[in-house]
Amino acid sequence: MPLVRIDVNEGRTAEDLQQLSRGIHDAMLAEYGIPERDYFHILTEHPEGQIFAQDAGLGFKRSGGVVMIQIFTQGGRSQEDKQRLFAAVADKLAAVGVAGEDVFIGYVENTAGDWSFGFGRAQYVTGELAVPKQ
Repeated sequence: MPLVRIDVNEGRTAEDLQQLSRGIHDAMLAEYGIPERDYFHILTEHPEGQIFAQDAGLGFKRSGGVVMIQIFTQGGRSQEDKQRLFAAVADKLAAVGVAGEDVFIGYVENTAGDWSFGFGRAQYVTGELAVPKQ
């Protein structure tokens, strides 16, 4: 059950924003085998000057089309699984016009007890939901 936050600069169409979100979700479906309905994305547009995304010393320049992605998910996946996901996200976003240097991903892991899907209960803990297999 990943929760994905997507931050972009203003200026994309509603369709463009939907394609970004859908591309990321499709990559997670393919690489992690999550259920289709595990679709929890928050997309935020920012005015110019509110996103700073340098190259961390890697020697390239990002454009104003940078897509900052935070993926919050349960721990337990291998580094290889994560690398495949990162590559799949970049491929899906390239298909909708986002350059590879403009894809930034931060990956945050937690445990099953760190999620509540409503009603003030931790459904993985209460047994209302089965803990996903990694």
